[in-house]
Amino acid sequence: MRIGINALYLIPGGVGGTEIYLRSLLQALAELDGENEYLIWTNRETGESLPPAGARNFKVLVSSVRARNRPARILWEQTGLPLAAAAQKLDVLFNPGFTAPVFCACPQVTVFHDLQHKRHPEYFRWFDLPFWRALLFSSVHRSKLLLAVSEATREDLHRFYSIPREKVRVVPHGVDAEFFRLRAEPAASPYLLAVSTLHPHKNLDGLLTAFREFSRRHPEYRLVVAGLKGFHTVALEELRDALGLTDAVTFTGWIPREELYALFAGARAFVYPSRFEGFGMPILEALAAGLPTACANVEPMAGIAGGAALLFDPDDAQALATCLETLCCDDAERESLRVAGPKQAAEFSWHAAAKATLAVIKEAARK
Repeated sequence: MRIGINALYLIPGGVGGTEIYLRSLLQALAELDGENEYLIWTNRETGESLPPAGARNFKVLVSSVRARNRPARILWEQTGLPLAAAAQKLDVLFNPGFTAPVFCACPQVTVFHDLQHKRHPEYFRWFDLPFWRALLFSSVHRSKLLLAVSEATREDLHRFYSIPREKVRVVPHGVDAEFFRLRAEPAASPYLLAVSTLHPHKNLDGLLTAFREFSRRHPEYRLVVAGLKGFHTVALEELRDALGLTDAVTFTGWIPREELYALFAGARAFVYPSRFEGFGMPILEALAAGLPTACANVEPMAGIAGGAALLFDPDDAQALATCLETLCCDDAERESLRVAGPKQAAEFSWHAAAKATLAVIKEAARK
C-alpha cells in the first residue's frame, strides 16, 4: 500500500504529547513494516526531520506552509493535501492530529486524542474554538474509521457525535522503552516531578496549592514541572510567586528527551493532577521508570495506572497534599509502588500500538 501521513499539524516542541505520539508511532511502524510505502507530509517547521533513521520505505514531502500560521496550514490541508494525495495515488491517508481534509479521493483514518473541545470548551480561547468545532466535526464524518487512544475517548466520540461505536477503534499509546532503563537506582533527589503542558485543565494550580502545604513540613523539597508553556503559564507563575514558592517551583518549558530522562531518573516521586485527559502518557513513563506516582482519580488515567499509583480527587488539594506526603515519606508504600509501576507499564508498548494502528489503516483501505 501507499500510506499517506498528514503531519502538517506538528510543530517541534510546540504541540506537546501529540509530537511524542507521532514520533514514537513512526519509529515503531518503521521497525514493524518494511513492505508498505509511507509518504509523510510535513510543514516548514518540521522539514525532513520526522522519519525514523534508515527507514527506506518512508518519504517526506515538505509543504510550503508554516504550521504556526494556522489559517494557512488549514487551507493547505483542505486543498493542497488532497490534491497531493490524489497525485501520489494513495491507498489511505492517516491523520494523527485530529483534523482531516473534507474532500479526499482515498479513505482516511483520523486519530482523536481527546474531545476536550466538547467536554471542556471553557479551556479554549474564543477564537480557537470555532476551528476545533468545525474541523473535528468534519473529521469525524469524513473519515472511514476513527482511532481513539482510550475507551473514554471512544465513548466521547459516540456521545457527542452520535456515531456508531464500531466506527471507532481503540489503540492505546505505548511507552518509550528508555524509561524502563531509568530504574536501576532508587531515586532520592529532593524534588517532585510533574510533566505537563501549562494549560488550565492540567490542574497545576491545584498542585501548587497542595505543594505549598507539603513544603511547610518539608522545605527541602522542590517541584519541577516540565512541559510546554501553554495558555495558563502567566497565571501559574503569578500563583507560584503569590504562594511564596518562587524558589521552590520550576517551570522548565519544553525540553529535549535526554533532559527529560534525567529529570525522571533523579526525581523522588511523580504527580499528575490533570482534571481531564484523553490518555495520560506521562503516567506510563513514570510507572515504567519505577517512580512512586500519584494521579487524579479520573478516567482514563486511573485505568492506565491500574492500581500501581496513588489516586486522589483532583479538586481536593488536601487529598493531593496527603498523597505527596505518602509518595515522599512512606518507605513501604514507595517500595510497593516502585515494584508495581514497571509491571503495569509493561502492558503498553509502541510496537503493539503500531501493529494495531496498521491493522486499522489496512481495514480502512479495504472499505
